[in-house]
Amino acid sequence: MSAVVTHRKPSGVTAWFIAAGIALAALNLRTAVTSVGTVLDTISAGLGMSGATTGFLTTLPVLSFAAFGAVTPALSRRLGERSLLLAAIALLGVGQAARALVDAAVPFLLASTVALAGGAIGNVVIPALIKRHFPRRGGAMTTVYSTALAVGTMVPAAATVPVQEAAGGNWHVALGVWAALAVVAAIPWLALSRSEPERRDTPAARATPSLLRSRLGWAMAGYFGTQSLIAYVMFGWLPLILRDNGYSAGQAGLVLAVFTGLGIPISIAVPPLATRRRDQRPLVIVFVLLYAAGFAGLLTGHALWPASIAVAVGMGSFPLALSMLALRTRSAATTSALSAFGQSTGYLIAGAGPITFGLLHQVSGGWALPFGLLFAAVAAQALAGWYAGADRTLEDEGRHGERAAEHAGQTGNTDGHTDGHTDTDAGGVPVAGGRGHASRGVRDLVTRRSRTPVVDASREGSGDAHAAARPRTTRRAGRHGSRPRGTAPRN
Repeated sequence: MSAVVTHRKPSGVTAWFIAAGIALAALNLRTAVTSVGTVLDTISAGLGMSGATTGFLTTLPVLSFAAFGAVTPALSRRLGERSLLLAAIALLGVGQAARALVDAAVPFLLASTVALAGGAIGNVVIPALIKRHFPRRGGAMTTVYSTALAVGTMVPAAATVPVQEAAGGNWHVALGVWAALAVVAAIPWLALSRSEPERRDTPAARATPSLLRSRLGWAMAGYFGTQSLIAYVMFGWLPLILRDNGYSAGQAGLVLAVFTGLGIPISIAVPPLATRRRDQRPLVIVFVLLYAAGFAGLLTGHALWPASIAVAVGMGSFPLALSMLALRTRSAATTSALSAFGQSTGYLIAGAGPITFGLLHQVSGGWALPFGLLFAAVAAQALAGWYAGADRTLEDEGRHGERAAEHAGQTGNTDGHTDGHTDTDAGGVPVAGGRGHASRGVRDLVTRRSRTPVVDASREGSGDAHAAARPRTTRRAGRHGSRPRGTAPRN
């Protein structure tokens, strides 16, 4: 049975609180990651970390996003999306504050894990909140989300070192200051928790298709994974690629700054473009071609500035992926499930990217082999994006599978042997055909269909939801004329 999915538009004040809460929460999701990178050497020396421990710290974000993101839908069903996001913000704040207070490697790793768990949960919950509270303004709210996420990625990377210098070289202060941003982000959600009840799905609406057997689920995971792999490689290796092509350290730093800054206007532009069309495959192809052209320029060393810009614009695949989470689902629960599966699996794929790229460069002594990895990622992104970008939803895919199984069961029953008995339907009407098992299979199928409520899931928020859920009356022709199924014949 399909579930009735309703999305009630929040009131004006509530909508503004939720929108502000989403934006502030998104600003926090990457602070625990990017604030560390620029002072990593200082932290490693101050805590006496070995090379292996430092390497583990750099891979901890990917591992945390994959592990904690995977369990987020279960936590969301238990706590509710808004309460869970508030808990995630609290984890971000507590973890980052704790990092500023510890002086040993193991406590620092534990505090980092707490903060990263909050970021991982927020990654999954926010798309579901957008789907639930802004079903008809998904493009605008995804723009707010992805833009805030880009700002929250760039600002800590740029500001942590100046904060450290202002604090007399104290890296503890430089990391701990970002916990204050989490306190600010918690304010709207605390206000909503006191004034607005949490919306919960019915048990039927919480039911989601199995993503392990879903082609769309794996396509989204592949798309997330390849775009994240490319992003991690570029942010880590682009300066060295440019230096090897004759750029100075200052020139390479300027290119990287522009490369990173372009994420903001791209995050503003892509979600509205994605949500205006039912099919996102043209955008998928545009970004793939930009990647391919940019990588070709970086590999050959020609037109390095335009090549870098082409790759940066190609990273519009990230806000496109965020947009498709809502466009490929009908309910907030399914959005949460797809977000968790796509991002968790995708981050596991992406985590191996920078290490593999570096090993290929070390083994080959050049850039041709490592760029082969990037071109392979682009090809995989094209295939995954072509399927994920098509006009379909995860729920539709599940229904098609059920229909195929139902048809297979019907065909299997028709191939059964004849038992020599004449069957009758539920009203005592003989069923023609002479095949006992076949007629019973068809009869059960008809009975099931006649008694199953039919729900139009696309009529979200309409007042006809209950009317659409009324069972249809099926008529069966008998010997003495027609009468509604299940009613007594007139005398």
